[in-house]
Amino acid sequence: MFKKYFLETTPPTKALIALVLGAAAIGFSPIFVRLSHVDPTATAFWRVALAMPFFLIWAARQGGLSDAPKLQKLSDYKWLLVGGALFAIDLAFWHWSLQHTTVANATLLSNLAPIVVALGSVFLFKEHLKGKFWVGLAFAIIGAALLAGGSIGQDRLFGDGLAVITAFFYGAYLLSVARLRLKFRTTTVMIWTGWFSALFLLPLALATEARFLPGSMEAWLVVFALAFVCQFLGQGLIVYALAHLPTAFGAVTLLLQPIVAAGAAWVLFGEILGAYDFAGGLAILTGIVMAKFGTRKGA
Repeated sequence: MFKKYFLETTPPTKALIALVLGAAAIGFSPIFVRLSHVDPTATAFWRVALAMPFFLIWAARQGGLSDAPKLQKLSDYKWLLVGGALFAIDLAFWHWSLQHTTVANATLLSNLAPIVVALGSVFLFKEHLKGKFWVGLAFAIIGAALLAGGSIGQDRLFGDGLAVITAFFYGAYLLSVARLRLKFRTTTVMIWTGWFSALFLLPLALATEARFLPGSMEAWLVVFALAFVCQFLGQGLIVYALAHLPTAFGAVTLLLQPIVAAGAAWVLFGEILGAYDFAGGLAILTGIVMAKFGTRKGA
């Protein structure tokens, strides 16, 4: 029934559904990273590498890499390489930050990426964002801060700083793939940027970390779940959606991640949700709705 409904809806509606589902999927990433038995950069590598077969199967079901004839100019490969590099740096810093700060802090600070995307959309791509968008963005970020519980402290400054760097590179990555999606299919963008990301992460992980290979079936299951849920489903759906929605609005909608992360921590680890958590979730949802009305139709 859901498949029939999804096929009959318009591209923007499909994109909004995909964006929400993608944001929910990557909301589980801090949980999987914390459960990983290998080191941070190695975890990032396996996340990208193990998702690749699923994207190749998706591409095959679409008739193969049909975008290949469009890859004629060196600049096409250059921007795919840039997208892959930005994502690799984002993942490396994100996974590293989770080892030095709380899940709440890392999730909050890395989700400052919508600010980077909004400013980039305005100054680089001349998108017009109304006042409602900026108010909605502020609401969503305040909501994420409430979910974090105000736990930023001096003892976590290093990890918090890594999470802020993550926000910058993830925002730049979202801007790059949104432009790539104007020309290429989701599978083409994800496969090429994925290969380039893996090429960046593999030597870095081998050179700097001791635990590269998962040493047990449980360890393999964790990185496999990270790859399938967060990379294939999460990032794949988000990149699909960015071709049909304003990039800035898409980035704000990704602030659903802290809600999912808080809910998952409640279910899996028994972390109690209080009044501030519910207020934060409500503020995020309010901010997303306001941001939607603050972006120009057809942007």
